[in-house]
Amino acid sequence: MTADRSTDPPAGTEPLLEARDLALSFGSTPALRGAGLSVAPGEMVAVIGSSGSGKSTLLHCLAGILVPESGEVRYRRRVISAASDEERSALRRGEFGFVFQFGQLVPELTVRENVAVPLRLSGVGRRRADEKAREWMERLEISELAEQRPGQISGGQGQRAALARALVGDPSVLFADEPTGALDSAGGEHVMKLLSEAAREAGSAVVLVTHEARVAAYADREVVIRDGRTKSGELV
Repeated sequence: MTADRSTDPPAGTEPLLEARDLALSFGSTPALRGAGLSVAPGEMVAVIGSSGSGKSTLLHCLAGILVPESGEVRYRRRVISAASDEERSALRRGEFGFVFQFGQLVPELTVRENVAVPLRLSGVGRRRADEKAREWMERLEISELAEQRPGQISGGQGQRAALARALVGDPSVLFADEPTGALDSAGGEHVMKLLSEAAREAGSAVVLVTHEARVAAYADREVVIRDGRTKSGELV
């Protein structure tokens, strides 16, 4: 954790990922109304807001999962919100990592196989993928679970496996959507400590979506979203 709660990335630092004036509606319901966010390389930014505020929609637009109706998302100066589905999918496989509230591990695969999935999808050979998966499982204190299946491990262990899977491909940006939402306080603190340490060790920027101030406190900066609009440095 750091004491810097400034509203913008460090002075003189070019954004790695940037969104400007995003608007998106689902039917007649506006989800984003001019939202924006800027993330510097290696920085952790928490997007904090109540349920229905638009925070997950903002994350999905930043990651290229959703395309905004107006505004733009830039990654390394490139307007990814205007890219094709195939280009955005390739970006998510090669440049981005994801951790969601319930882990979303594949139940038929072992923990080791789950962690190795992003590498295998990118064409990495089985032996090398398994080596890297085991390296990350060791870092995240779950190496003894390698041959277990998701249904045989705890929620906290599952989130650590999901984090290992997100980081195994050395992503430039890690997106974490309520990563502690399904855990108790002790389990959530442990996962956040490991997440922040592992991301910094890997040099990954992090966009962390949460409604909990104690989780957002791990970030370098907070950006509040309310009714689809963003504002920095304010608590909800």
